Amino acid sequence: MFMLGSEGDHYCSKKTDDICGDVCGQESSRALSMSRLRCILRGLDLKTYIFLFVLVPTCFFGIYVHGQKISYFLRPLWESPPKPFHDITHYYQENVTMENLCKLHGWGIREYPRRVFDAVLFSNELDILTLRWKELYPYITEFVLLESNSTFTGLPKPLVFASNRDKFKFVEPRLTYGTIGGRFRRGENPFVEEAYQRVALDQLLKIAGITDDDLLIMSDVDEIPSRHTINLLRWCDDIPPILHLRLKNYLYSFEFLVDSNSWRASVHRYQTGKTRYAHYRQTDDILADAGWHCSFCFRHISEFIFKMKAYSHFDRVRFSHYLNPERVQKVICKGADLFDMLPEEYTFKEIIGKLGPIPHSYSAVHLPSYLLENAKKYKFLLPGNCFRERESG
Repeated sequence: MFMLGSEGDHYCSKKTDDICGDVCGQESSRALSMSRLRCILRGLDLKTYIFLFVLVPTCFFGIYVHGQKISYFLRPLWESPPKPFHDITHYYQENVTMENLCKLHGWGIREYPRRVFDAVLFSNELDILTLRWKELYPYITEFVLLESNSTFTGLPKPLVFASNRDKFKFVEPRLTYGTIGGRFRRGENPFVEEAYQRVALDQLLKIAGITDDDLLIMSDVDEIPSRHTINLLRWCDDIPPILHLRLKNYLYSFEFLVDSNSWRASVHRYQTGKTRYAHYRQTDDILADAGWHCSFCFRHISEFIFKMKAYSHFDRVRFSHYLNPERVQKVICKGADLFDMLPEEYTFKEIIGKLGPIPHSYSAVHLPSYLLENAKKYKFLLPGNCFRERESG
């Protein structure tokens, strides 16, 4: 038999020990909670304190800084590789006749070549545009260029080509040039603005006079088909209606060969009402060794910084110091990544194989002929010349 205490008294039937003996008998739930917290903290040793107050914040900071790297490294776990292309062997030797070259590809020979239209969206890549047009000039019927006063990210930009048009007099008789006003919708997905400009390029192609079965090259300015590739496709009969071009993939200059897997460039046999200008995968057929993709191949540091802020993947500029000119120059000469990213691959083997800076290449064989003929002017694109000029203009 036992007696209840007076009002306000509390009874604790649990045994206590030296650490938490004062938990029982508290007069309020708040006091009880605080006592339990003190109890827990008193029971932690020094190693646990270090873990809680040093290691945990460090881990969160590491995830904040390198979260994108972690995500890209784990990509094989959450994204499967795309369907493989059907690679078409590319045959070429300057002394082999076109008839034999077409036959080697399993195609017939035409009585006369198709017309070819080269259409691009232009931002500020004057040097690469020159190399592209000089390379393709002998076989292009009409050069089509669309320029906007807005970047894909909604930033205003000058009409660079318009102010430098006199440098391209060699294509003037075959040039259809158009401009389009930007919508300047800041914060919008930049791929929306990019798609908007590509639709406008479709209209400009019609103004240029493209007709059914003409060849249309769809590629960015820095994705340059080799001239013999275009000559082959314009002369051969029964080529695929859509054909992607596998390009050698370079970064910063022709000194840093990433791989031979650039595939977005394509050539189309134009069909009215069906062909739409795009920059994504449109078929399974791809022609091997068909040209060069030279990404971020600029003369001036300011051009690198402009593109980092302006192109569709601007979200990769996660920290302002990425745009520091001294850092950009060091990254270029090292062959590292401007955005401090891991390779965008689909298997751990490919990711690990591409970790670290791109190896230096000392080969300048089979590059655009105009580049080698004007090596002094374009030495920044050749091996051993990684230092860039600081200011443009």
